[in-house]
Amino acid sequence: MTSKDEEKEAERGFKVQDRRRFAESGDKRSDVADAESPPLPPHAPEPVAVPASAEAPADVEMNFSTFIVSLSTQALAYLGEIPNPIDNSGATDLGAARQMIDILGILQEKTKGNLDSAEHNLLEGMLYDLRMRYVESARRR
Repeated sequence: MTSKDEEKEAERGFKVQDRRRFAESGDKRSDVADAESPPLPPHAPEPVAVPASAEAPADVEMNFSTFIVSLSTQALAYLGEIPNPIDNSGATDLGAARQMIDILGILQEKTKGNLDSAEHNLLEGMLYDLRMRYVESARRR
């Protein structure tokens, strides 16, 4: 680059610099320092290992019915009706159970008229069952 070209780039406010570690021939360039991969920012979450028992089987087709069943299973776990698959505890969390039941209720309301009869009956039956179990669990407290 000539000094005139450098002056023009300086006026524009940025400088283009080739930071590639290898030349076009594939040889390592001596004028570029080896760069290390940047560290993760301090707010980045650490990767979490998921136990094999908590992973969904790969051959399960995700559709509306399996989605509803998974939400109701979570609600049952929060009610203490089935053991938590992560830690095998049977602890209850009525607030979380109510939230899952409310989510299913919202889905019922928002999908009204758009479900086939099997999906409609599944959702209605699960909601009725979960609501009754919630009331029983709340009375026991």
